[in-house]
This record gives sequence, C-alpha cells and structure tokens, in this order.
Amino acid sequence: MTAHDRPSPWWMPQRYADRRPFLQARTAITRALRAWFEEQGFAEVETAILQISPGNETHLHAPRTELRQADGSHAPRYLRTSPEFACKKLLAAGEPKIYEFARVFRDRERGDLHLPEFTMLEWYRANAGYDAIMADTIVVIAHAAQATGIGRFSFRGRTADPFAEPELLTVAAGFERFAGIDLLATISGGEGDREALASAAAARVRVADDDTWSDIFSKVLVEHIEPHLGQGRLTVLFEYPSPEAALARTKAGDQRVAERFEVYACGVELANGFGELTDAAEQRHRFTAAMDEKARRYGERYPLDDDFLAAVGQMPEASGVALGFDRLVMLASGAPRIDQVVWTPPAGET
Repeated sequence: MTAHDRPSPWWMPQRYADRRPFLQARTAITRALRAWFEEQGFAEVETAILQISPGNETHLHAPRTELRQADGSHAPRYLRTSPEFACKKLLAAGEPKIYEFARVFRDRERGDLHLPEFTMLEWYRANAGYDAIMADTIVVIAHAAQATGIGRFSFRGRTADPFAEPELLTVAAGFERFAGIDLLATISGGEGDREALASAAAARVRVADDDTWSDIFSKVLVEHIEPHLGQGRLTVLFEYPSPEAALARTKAGDQRVAERFEVYACGVELANGFGELTDAAEQRHRFTAAMDEKARRYGERYPLDDDFLAAVGQMPEASGVALGFDRLVMLASGAPRIDQVVWTPPAGET
C-alpha cells in the first residue's frame, strides 16, 4: 500500500465530522448518568490505574509496566482491567454508595465490540442485595437511551427496546431452552462435572480433549445462548452457575448457582454484576485456582493483591456492577462500531 492509498488520519476534519454526532451523544449520556447517580446519593470516585494485580480471571490479560523506585529497584505494576479491587477497598473503608467512569485496559482484545483501552462504568451499593443493582442497571440503560432520544437499540440486524420490561432468564433456563442442556445436573458441591457437561454438549459444540467445564460452558453460552438474548427488549441473564461465580457469592439455599447476572441488548453483553463475595478465604481459593489455570493455558500468572483480599473480609454485604460504557454509547447513539464513540481511537490506528 502506498502513502496515497492509505486512509487519511482519523483527526482530519472531514473524517472526524462523521464521528462527531456519536461523540456528542457520549457527552449527553455522561451528563445524564452523572446526574442520576448524584440524585441517588452516590459519590463519584477516581481510583488508581496502576495496580499490583490487574485482576485474577483466567482469560483476562493486562498490559504490564515497571516503576523505578527511589532506591533504583524496579516494582512491577499492571494497568487495571477493572477498578473493582480499589472500589471494594473503599467499601471496606466505609463508603456506602460509589461509582466510577474508569479507564481500563485489556490485552489481546480488539474488534467491533472490543478496545484495548476503554471506559468501564462501575458502581457499588453497600448493604444492598444484587436485585437492587440489577434494577439500577436497567434504569441506567434507559437513561442513556433517553439522553440521545433513540427509541430502539439496533446492532447487526437485531433490535431491542431499552424502555420495555426486561426479560428475566436464569442461565439454567437459557441452556435448557436454547441448547437442550440440563446445566445444573452437571454441578455438584459447587464444582462442575466436566465429563457430564461434555456429554450433554457434545451434539451442540466441539469439545476439545483439554477443555475444562468452564470452557465447554463458555462455548455453549457464546454459540447458542447469547445470540438469542436482548431480542426486542433487554435480557437479564442471572443465577450463573457456581463454577462461574468469579467474585460473586453463591445463592443461599442453592450452592449450584451464584448471585451473578449479565444484561444483554441485541445480543451484546452490556453489564456484569454480583452480589459481592465477602469471604476472603473463598476468594483467595478462587483466585488461586484461576491463576493455576492461566499458568497452564497461557504460561503466565498474575500476583494476588493481599491488601484487596484483606479488604474483602472487612467489607459489608454489598452488590456491584460493571457496565461497558462505550458499548452502551454505541447502542444509544446508533454507531455501527465501538471505535466511533471514543474521542480518540487506539494509538497506532487510523
């Protein structure tokens, strides 16, 4: 490709003009949501981007850097994948209701719905069940749509009314309806039975010899469940299986499922929320298992943040949610791609 053939830079006025309406929508949504959080009594916080641990999930990858200390030594740090660790420390410190428009980072991710650097809107309520944060999420999405005046979300031929009563669907019901799989029959004692799920899913997805229970679960979810979610209206997919609890507590009375939910519109995942786990020993156990699997699969592991784990044991009962703000702006503005709703695209891209 010659210099003449290359597209002009994104900052050229004629190209930037195409993106300007989507950026104006972003500004309107940001103002509307800040006003809503203020009305609800939330404090806006700004937490540190550089962290000892970027998060301890198997398939999340973070950029790494080093700080040079005053004595000349080097201290490894990571760009966070979420502000969750810092926000939960604030809950332990006594903050009752907080939110943050957080800059977060993901390595190995780029596509129409993924950016290596993006904005995550997270908020937390102390002493509130996860049904409260679930209700918040539906209201926030509707406020975003109201701020732009859009009547329906649309993406890749799918539409959803952000003002309609959302569909409430358990993960188990979704697997039964769309894949014909009795998911809960493959879980016992909070652990997934890999062979049971492999057998149940064999006719639906390709199962590799080294796939774990979670791998098979994810394949079925992505290929057979998610395409049906958020059609015509929002879908709240809740009661995730306990092997996928992450930082959520398990449901009282049924240890096979966790207080975790995700919200979808037009097949796009917008938010991921928890009834927060406050058992530090259990959280350490989950993180260690996830890092063991990361080491097996990717040859690397991230350190555990012991300060965060101590805070987990001190924080009150709480619920929280992470919402992909750029994805929400994309749907609420009618933009076809996520990179059209950020002020500057990823460095190095035109």
